[in-house]
Amino acid sequence: MAVSITPQTPEHAQISFGAWLGVVLLFLFFGIFVLVLVAIAPHGNTYEAKRAEAREKKLNDARNAATQELNSYAWVDKGKGIARIPIDRAMELTLHDLASKKPAPANPIETPAQAPASGASPAPAVSPGPATAAGTPKPTSVEGPNSENIPGTQPGPGATPAASPSGQPAVSPIPEQKPPGTPIPIGGKTPP
Repeated sequence: MAVSITPQTPEHAQISFGAWLGVVLLFLFFGIFVLVLVAIAPHGNTYEAKRAEAREKKLNDARNAATQELNSYAWVDKGKGIARIPIDRAMELTLHDLASKKPAPANPIETPAQAPASGASPAPAVSPGPATAAGTPKPTSVEGPNSENIPGTQPGPGATPAASPSGQPAVSPIPEQKPPGTPIPIGGKTPP
């Protein structure tokens, strides 16, 4: 007769009441600990509010300082006799000075001729030619029998540019145009 031997393992291990009670108390203790920490911790973030208050205070201080400087008398440089006066009073004085002054012409359009160096004689003045009584030049026509346009001296609309002197090729002031997407040439290499 054959007898099989099987290891004896309990199918349902019984958990004792003390172990069960210990696990429940451990979870309860952890829950109470978390509630206490949440109750103690601050609930709002006041960092941005504090920064906003600090910025507002700095702005108000700067405005007050500017208002104080703009509306008070003070010495800028006592040795030179330079003082600061309130801005309202400065505007009144400036308006009074401007009202009493006669308008003056603006700066000249052309710079005045410089004085000749010592020992050099000044160049003779060039007369502007025939002029009217008011000092403006006489108008001339560009076409007709009284024209100053001498035939053959002015290029016409179909004229081509003259060759450059000394046999050198004429240089175009406009750079050579390349189609979009053309690579930029690198020194020493030729494009394909």
